[in-house]
Amino acid sequence: QVQLEESGGGLVQAGGSLRLSCAASGRTFSRSVMGWFRQAPGKEREFVAAISASGRSTYYADSVKGRFTISRDNAKNTVYLQMNSLKSEDTAVYFCAARTTTWYPPDLGVKDYTDWGQGTQVTVSS
Repeated sequence: QVQLEESGGGLVQAGGSLRLSCAASGRTFSRSVMGWFRQAPGKEREFVAAISASGRSTYYADSVKGRFTISRDNAKNTVYLQMNSLKSEDTAVYFCAARTTTWYPPDLGVKDYTDWGQGTQVTVSS
């Protein structure tokens, strides 16, 4: 099991950037696929990005491809989400999550992740 805590959210103007961090504790972090999800008001939680346990493979939702970058530092037990060229539609609560299943397929959804953080609010003003 992995305990997760997100940070780095806030208010930013459209076109700006934010970097989210997710600090993990627990012995399985370095063996876990890590994902970022988001949930806007009145909408279902949706997949944003995932990174393999080694960090060598990444996968993105089409809506963020080319603007967001997921990375991890296993020595620091931390996963990051660099968000550039932010749009108003990126406004949501962002969650990090962990799963210990194999990397493939990389686009697994909410129900396949076993550990979740509490979320951090990202608000993009237009």
